Amino acid sequence: MQIAENLKQVDENIAAAAARTGRDPADVTLVVVTKTRTPDEIRTAVEAGVSVFGENRIQEAAEKIPELADLPVSWHMVGHLQRNKVKKALELFEVIQSLDSLRLAAEVDKRASAPVPCLLEVNTSGEKSKFGVTPAEVGAIVNELGQYSNVELRGLMTVGPLTPDEDRIRRAFAELAGLFDEVKANAGPGFRELSMGMTDDYGIAIEEGATIIRVGRAVFGERPY
Repeated sequence: MQIAENLKQVDENIAAAAARTGRDPADVTLVVVTKTRTPDEIRTAVEAGVSVFGENRIQEAAEKIPELADLPVSWHMVGHLQRNKVKKALELFEVIQSLDSLRLAAEVDKRASAPVPCLLEVNTSGEKSKFGVTPAEVGAIVNELGQYSNVELRGLMTVGPLTPDEDRIRRAFAELAGLFDEVKANAGPGFRELSMGMTDDYGIAIEEGATIIRVGRAVFGERPY
């Protein structure tokens, strides 16, 4: 019951954030992140209306996703993906949101049997703990990705800075939106997604143009550790 109530609140917050900038809330896809969550919790979220989920770790995904194969949902890889885990990731996920290097792209291209929807992860916070290409590299890498027939670039992704400073968070998201506008002409017709914003900052992300938000705690409650 609590998951359904939480989801209703998230939907209301999405609508409010979209309204503040004259956007249609239907243009924002909610990816519910299932890190540390049980199959039963995920099934409850599906009953409440969730259809897209994200997972951070291959090992955890490999344990949960097959058990939930009967559900009419799609799965996104949203955490750091090592090249030696690409084969397994392609078996589990429809979308890879965390493509963070050309070397990883080359491995996806080699292992995939058909084009894989991917987002290029950009480190707009400048935090060394985060993965992603630098903002200065985005244009060149987008051009380079054109050589990989099995990498279908759908947009850009970032993780906001870990800070209570809303101005700093907003700048990181605005920078990603600016990069998106700069490179979209060279990125192909399917390039339309901006994935940014999590539980603590998804309202700001929507105001800055996010088309995908990745939210776990706001739906499931605090994580068990």
